[in-house]
Amino acid sequence: MHEIQAAGLTQGVNNAEEMLILLFYIGEAVYTVKCEKVREIAPMVTLKPVPHTPDFFAGFFNYRGTVVPVIDLCRLIQGCPCRMRLSTRIILVDYSGKGDRSDIIGLIAERVTETVRKPEDAFVFSGIRSADAPYLGGIVMEQKKMIQYIDLDLLPNCIAFLPKDAPESDLPPEP
Repeated sequence: MHEIQAAGLTQGVNNAEEMLILLFYIGEAVYTVKCEKVREIAPMVTLKPVPHTPDFFAGFFNYRGTVVPVIDLCRLIQGCPCRMRLSTRIILVDYSGKGDRSDIIGLIAERVTETVRKPEDAFVFSGIRSADAPYLGGIVMEQKKMIQYIDLDLLPNCIAFLPKDAPESDLPPEP
């Protein structure tokens, strides 16, 4: 896998801004996110399940002393869990949490193996919008495969139980 670089945008030859994107699979379909939001790609770990949460919520894990919620993208988008492969990973991404603080969310995906550069204007609108999945963006072609963009700015807003919607403290009030 190519190294993920901090700079998500560079100047391309055709003067269109290019972005570094991470490719992964959800079932047999290829999806992508901008690398500028990716903090790290972690191997699968044992997750702490939480009862009475949506099916796509895989659980929590300890990431360097921070409790991180993890979403199974296969379950969220296709309704079945990600298959456990050697290349199934947790993509750790930053998102704007409560009070403009930066929070982390983990996204489980299959075959997380490569990054490529694409001009931002290469992504085209498919003509279909889903009210249930507004985070699904444009589509681009790569080696005869259609790749759908997942907008990481919109994804956390679709998942109501993330920390941005949680109270400041989950501890009971003192007597």
